This record gives sequence, structure tokens and C-alpha cells, in this order.
Amino acid sequence: MIAKLRIAVIGAGYWGPNLARNFDASPDWDLVAVCDRDRERAQLVADRHGGVRIVTALPELLAADDIDAVAIATPAATHHEIACAALAAGKHVMVEKPLADTSERGEDMVRTAAAAGLILMADHTYCYTPAVLKMRELVSEGALGDILFVDSVRVNLGLIQPDVDVFWDLAPHDLSIMDFVLPGGLRPLSVTAHGADPLGAGKSCVGYLILPLEGGAIAHVHVNWLSPTKIRQMIIGGTRRTLIWDDLNPQQRISVYDRGVDLNLQALHDDNRTASTVSYRLGDTWSPALPEREALGAMAAEFAACIRERRAPITDGESGLRVLAVLEAASRSLAGSAAAESLAPKKRELIGEAL
Repeated sequence: MIAKLRIAVIGAGYWGPNLARNFDASPDWDLVAVCDRDRERAQLVADRHGGVRIVTALPELLAADDIDAVAIATPAATHHEIACAALAAGKHVMVEKPLADTSERGEDMVRTAAAAGLILMADHTYCYTPAVLKMRELVSEGALGDILFVDSVRVNLGLIQPDVDVFWDLAPHDLSIMDFVLPGGLRPLSVTAHGADPLGAGKSCVGYLILPLEGGAIAHVHVNWLSPTKIRQMIIGGTRRTLIWDDLNPQQRISVYDRGVDLNLQALHDDNRTASTVSYRLGDTWSPALPEREALGAMAAEFAACIRERRAPITDGESGLRVLAVLEAASRSLAGSAAAESLAPKKRELIGEAL
């Protein structure tokens, strides 16, 4: 039998308990410790998992020789310091989204991991769901044809975060899915962000991102903390078919429509050209059968496999950097009164790198 890997979860707030539960349940991992400066909060998580070790000081945790990896679930501003310290201590690292609070710090994390020969993995959880994995498969095999547009909506009556705006809180999910699904990753030519703060919270609570893509396609992301209804939906339109993902519909998370607009028919005479260059295709609709399994469990399995096989995760540090580049461009666009923010050549090249 393959020996289990040993992991500690750093951060016992909102996301840490979910990570601890999945690593504890995984056949690939032994949950060794929970680390948080708040001992009582760490104790609550540890008690759910057989009373695993509680650590309140990060240096003490990283000095332990019975830990192979750490999973970081702390505020984004702390990711760089914690991850680099863990890598320096010889630990593999998984980091919740976003990878860091700046691209510069994220790039340093990626370089540090590469130099140490260690795994750095971005916890882009949705990329491990059966639905998004199926979306990637359908796009990759050409079932949709060439991509024309992506339209994503993520809204709910949500918690207004104290440290980030709605773009940095919610959009990483949609951006990471696009990066995972689109051929070659997410490569916007520019980023335009429009945000609104109707509550006077001092940050955008409602936001829209417009991302022109190569080849004439376009992506649009709508995020909102103020909606009374919860929507988690993405539409990917192609030249052959259109896919709709509805994460809140467990009976039919993915629907594929053989419906669309064809521009192939050309009129012989100019008088009829306007009427005949557009035709509508009305075909079948189908929904693939999907297994039901928790995405974090699949993510834990991928993290272990990458360590054992010494390969990059499907959501590696580079994918985290591509998402960060778009978020930073969105912030610059907001600061410039929503003018289109072209990505610097270095960023565009980074975004275009394959997984």
C-alpha cells in the first residue's frame, strides 16, 4: 500500500474546516494538525477530526518533521508570506483562491516552489467538479465548435468582505473556470471593469467585467453581493453548439443546445443578401449524466497525485497567476473610471501559457 501523505490546514475560519474535512476523509492523506492564531477556533475544527494537533504559531508548525504539505486558508494578503515560509521549510503548498494579493507576490511563490522542486497548487475548487470537468472535455473535443462568447453570472445576497471588493471575492471562481475550460487558458486582450457601491461600503458591491478574447470572441462576468436570489450560471456559445452550466440545478447542471445562428448562407444577389446571410439552427438539447462527488475530495486526490508523480497540478501556480492578472487589470480599470485596461505584454504572455 502507498503510505499516506501528511498535511496540516492553516486557517480555521470559513474555508479551513471544509479543507480539513476533505483531507481527513481522503484515503491519500492523514490530517496531522490545524493551525490558527485563535486556539478556540482551531480546537473546534480539531475536535471534529479526532482531536488532531493544534498549533497557534506558524514557525512551530513548519518546523515539524511529520508534515509533508500544508493547505492555506487565510486572507489573501497573508498567502505569500505563509506559502514562501512553508516552501522554505520543504512543504508542498496548496493555497485557496486567489493565489496572492498581487501578481508580483504570486510570481515569487511560483518561482520559489519551482526552485525548491515542490508542488504549489491553486485551490480553484470548481475546476474539480464533475460539471466543469465535463465542460472542459466538450470544449476540448470540439463539441461546441469555435468559442464565440462566454457569459457568467455569480450573484447572491452575500457577505460583504472587509478586505476585498466583489470582484476579488467572487470573480476568481468564474475566471478560474474560464481559464480551465477555454483552449489555451484565459487570454483576454484587455479588461474593462464597471463597479457600483450603492451601499456606501467603500468598495464595489456589484460588478461587471468585459474581456475581449482572441479571434473576436468575448467574455462577460457579472458578480453581485446584493441580489436577493442566488444564481451560479455560465453560458459558453460556440459555432456548433451552446452549453449552459447551472450549478444550482443538480438534476441538470449542464445542458447542450444544438441551436444557434449560421452565417454561411450567402445570397447570390445583393438585393437578398441581408435576408439570407443569417439563418437559425434549431436542433436537439441534451444533458450529459454526471457523477455526484465533492470537488474538494477530487482536489485532495489531485494534490496527492501531483506530489507522488512529481507533476504540475491541473490548477497550478501559473493558472493562479493568470487569474490574478485579470483581477489586477480589473482594479486598474476601476481606478481609471472603467476605461479598458490592456494587459501588459508580460501579463498577456503569462495568461496565454498552457496548463
